[in-house]
Amino acid sequence: MKAILTAVGKEKPGIVAKISTFLADRNINILDISQTIMDDTFTMMMQVQLHEDEDLSALISQVRALGKEIGIEINIRNEELYRAMQQL
Repeated sequence: MKAILTAVGKEKPGIVAKISTFLADRNINILDISQTIMDDTFTMMMQVQLHEDEDLSALISQVRALGKEIGIEINIRNEELYRAMQQL
C-alpha cells in the first residue's frame, strides 16, 4: 500500500535524516519526496510504500511520537484516502 507522509514545523537540522532513518528502520521505501522551507517553517511530503501487512494505526502513532520528539507535526495517511480528501 502506498501512503503519504507529511511533516511541518520549525526548520532545524536533521529533520529529513530522522524521518528517513525511522522509515528505513521499518523497511519502508520512500518513492518520492518534496520539501521546502518557507521563512523558518519546514514542510515536506513523501510518498512511501508500506508493506501490505503494515499496521497503519500503529504507524500513525509512531510517526506522531517521532514528531513530538523532534518538535514538528508528522502525519501519514493511506494514499487513496489522502487523494479522496484532496478531491472534496
